[in-house]
Amino acid sequence: MLDRFSYRGWDNAYRLSNSVVELVVTADVGPRILFYGFRNGENLLHEVEEDAGKTGGSEFRLYGGHRLWVSPEVERTYYPDNTPVAVSQHGNATRFTAQREELPPGTNLRKELEIELASTGSQVRITHRVRNDDQRSTTLAPWSPTMMGAGGRVILPLSPRIAMDKDHYLPVGVFGIWSYTDFADPRWVLGTAYIQLRHLANPQGRFKEQMGGIYNSAGWGAYFREGHLFIKRAAVISGAQYPDFGCNFEVFTNPDFIELETLGPLFELPPGGMVEHAEHWWLFADVPSGENDAWIDSAVVPLVERTAVSSE
Repeated sequence: MLDRFSYRGWDNAYRLSNSVVELVVTADVGPRILFYGFRNGENLLHEVEEDAGKTGGSEFRLYGGHRLWVSPEVERTYYPDNTPVAVSQHGNATRFTAQREELPPGTNLRKELEIELASTGSQVRITHRVRNDDQRSTTLAPWSPTMMGAGGRVILPLSPRIAMDKDHYLPVGVFGIWSYTDFADPRWVLGTAYIQLRHLANPQGRFKEQMGGIYNSAGWGAYFREGHLFIKRAAVISGAQYPDFGCNFEVFTNPDFIELETLGPLFELPPGGMVEHAEHWWLFADVPSGENDAWIDSAVVPLVERTAVSSE
């Protein structure tokens, strides 16, 4: 079901819903997926209260929720997408197409989210598209950050741990660190099989922000808060060149929110060329709480395994 309504000061918001979950997407700016949660339940995504209902202007606003960026993170990444987007229906999917980014610092990119909610259950397919409407080629990777609500934690799986032998001389992954990444910060939980990053409203570490990225061969990441588990998947393209020293999944937090992000490979995009990057989302309730690797193995991984088949 798709219906248009007013939401938090925006007149043109769209609700996609079935009997289990609903999403809200604004078409007055963005586009942004601002809400994802169970019907009549709380929003698992973070919304920026001070940006609610705002449109226009030359200042970049986060707004909240899920967005489409491009990597590497340079000035054009923060193009102020504060203008209306076109909405069109294509079978069971709804497309939200932004205007061409033609003013500085834009480089004439055009971004689009195509969203398809399953008729039953919580699964959502989001196809992110970036088109180069410039007369010059450009190198970029599609980048899809999802701002999650305060008080939760994100989880990323590491490649399988195997003792060193003649078949395991070479590295199996990469960890991207930023100038403000500090593993002494208690928000990080570095386990044997998983990395976790917790959100804290009043962090006591050296930096208020923390960020990290990995090459995630498993292709999934999760966010847990108060019995709710959000899972997102993205295809892993073997041999592709990913940005940020080879990261296809990244996490970020500050005192306000926490993010779970996926990235596609870097492309040399010619004039008129387009690149796609797809994510699949799921939402589960009544998941028991925990903190360590054993909890993830017992409570999270079985749900992740259930999503593997339905994302193919």
